[in-house]
Amino acid sequence: MSSDGTVTAPDGSGRQVKVITADDVVAYLKAHPTFFEEHAELVGDLGLTQRPQGPGVIDMQQAILKRFRSEIDKLKTERTEIIANSKQNQIVQNRVQAAVISIIQATTFEKMIHVVTHELPELLDVDFITLAIEANADAPKRTPVRGVYVLAPGAIDAAIGPDKHARLRSHIVGEDAFFGEVSRFVKSDVLMRLKVSSGSPDAVMCFGAREGEAFGPDMATELLFFLAKVLENTMRAWLDLPE
Repeated sequence: MSSDGTVTAPDGSGRQVKVITADDVVAYLKAHPTFFEEHAELVGDLGLTQRPQGPGVIDMQQAILKRFRSEIDKLKTERTEIIANSKQNQIVQNRVQAAVISIIQATTFEKMIHVVTHELPELLDVDFITLAIEANADAPKRTPVRGVYVLAPGAIDAAIGPDKHARLRSHIVGEDAFFGEVSRFVKSDVLMRLKVSSGSPDAVMCFGAREGEAFGPDMATELLFFLAKVLENTMRAWLDLPE
């Protein structure tokens, strides 16, 4: 090695290459203190062994290994959660698909209403599902069909909000107007606006649960919106109404 710290390359080319010394490595690591944190996978390849440490001395190897194992455990947990969520999402999708098929296969309008209010709760694993529609102020408070209710004009906007499509609540007391005699059991709910036709009043599809946290504002609603849209179109077709 020459005085400038270079040697002749062993490949016969005659070029001079810089020899990296222990001091160079130390200087680099001091200049890059997070090197082993960013390259924790190297720790196992370095063949480092644990050494007895005196008071107040930090074992860098053990600290890096501990951090590395923590990152691995975190990744395993995240993977498990992703898999579990994917399975749950698939279950929900399958339930909604079965509900859609039941709605569109109904042979009469009355049968379709029965499917929504009596069969969908089991298919969707929901405690209660009802339908409510706005009508004239002097209209009866409920229809002869169980699970279908008549609302006063403006009741849906008052409950959901003008131009809003849905309301999701947790830890609530169910409303008689939307759930009738089962309202006392409803602890969380979802109201989905149904715009069946421009020439008819709005309606709502109401989901109620006995569990206070079954529904809530942070719940994803894409599949429920899809189900509501299917019901809108099916009702419009049965009643021969314009969009």
